[in-house]
Amino acid sequence: MPFLSADPELRRDSYYAATAARGAGFAALDGDASCDVAIVGGGLAGLSAAIELADRGFSVRVLEAEQVGFGASGRNGGQAIHGLSCDIETIEAQLGLAESRRVFDMTIEALDLIRARCARFGIQADWRDGWLGVATSPRKARALLAGADHLAQHYGYPLEHITRHDLGRWIESPRYHAGVFDARSGHLHPLKYTLGLARAAASLGVSIHEATPVTGLTPSERPVLHTPRGRVIARQVLLAGNVYLQGVAPRVEARIMPAGTYIVAAGPVPQALAQRLIPSGAAVCDNDLVVDYYRFAPETGPHGEALARMLFGGRVSYSTVTPAALAESMRQRMLAALPALADVPITQAWGGFVDLTMNRAPDFGRLPEAPQVYYLQGFSGHGLALTGLAGQLVAQAMAGDASRFDSFARIRHRPFPGGRLLRMPLLVLGMAWYRLKDLLA
Repeated sequence: MPFLSADPELRRDSYYAATAARGAGFAALDGDASCDVAIVGGGLAGLSAAIELADRGFSVRVLEAEQVGFGASGRNGGQAIHGLSCDIETIEAQLGLAESRRVFDMTIEALDLIRARCARFGIQADWRDGWLGVATSPRKARALLAGADHLAQHYGYPLEHITRHDLGRWIESPRYHAGVFDARSGHLHPLKYTLGLARAAASLGVSIHEATPVTGLTPSERPVLHTPRGRVIARQVLLAGNVYLQGVAPRVEARIMPAGTYIVAAGPVPQALAQRLIPSGAAVCDNDLVVDYYRFAPETGPHGEALARMLFGGRVSYSTVTPAALAESMRQRMLAALPALADVPITQAWGGFVDLTMNRAPDFGRLPEAPQVYYLQGFSGHGLALTGLAGQLVAQAMAGDASRFDSFARIRHRPFPGGRLLRMPLLVLGMAWYRLKDLLA
């Protein structure tokens, strides 16, 4: 697939990879093996499921084509936010208000689960509380505040409203017209967190195999996963590879599309400057269709001084082609939001692929032809917290209680139009139209 051929360029200069110690790694599968549950994908969803299943006494093997945290799990913006990527009204329209509340409440539970896992396993992932949502136009300011009112009224989840007059106390930027603040959401170092989950899973007896791509799936009463150097026969299987499944389950893969998103690291800067620009230390995200998202990550200087690194994300490629002059174009986006960083150098630029669904809602379920095979996909750029909960839900389902898993499985999804050859060009054209609407607004 073309997005895999472009991937080395996207991950070669990652700030996260430069600041997280991987350790010795995990051996590839060599020969045949059997287990209760085989998991395809060593990212946040797969590792979270592995921990939950091991806690319930299952024997588990995780098969990762590259390294643990290779995909979006180890390269994302590090923002753990309430809710879903889609508007909550999308879920209401399909499931009704009562079931939509249940889904939303689980996304809040997902935030608490990150904190609980860090505490239980001693994962040092630089967690910090706080998320700031901002609007780039008066029309989007009205929409942002109306959405916050809807959450407060119907979901019992109040966000702090910030008018344009008060924004200066929250962020030093000329770009925004209103904001909302959520103290329960937050941000962390995603690769440190993912590697911590892998160590936790291994400590519970989970067998993790890196450099072990799954080349095929034979559905049966005991599904078989095929790899270059062996097979795994399991009672149940979890597909948690998202856009990297590469033909293992074509029917469900047709419901997601890879979209490239990009981040630059700038700095370091004195902690005092970071505090001045974002006094709360929160992660920041706007409500454009193609969002800018950013945060300061803590660093310690050579003499023990407190520093911070700006991690600024944005842009999207729906064609899987990395944008030209990536670092400079991202720098211009950063300066539009934070002009005070004009003299701060860009030190790294990287990216990765998120798995979009047509409606931006997550897609969880079982293969129709093989109900022993579960899948988790479609986090649509909003998965840092939700992947952890998804792993818990699928483990509960495999252990016999699918009630919470099925709340998500009932969300309906459609394949992208155009088939395998045309769906990507059609998406590029459609998103170009919506970007133009953003600019005109």
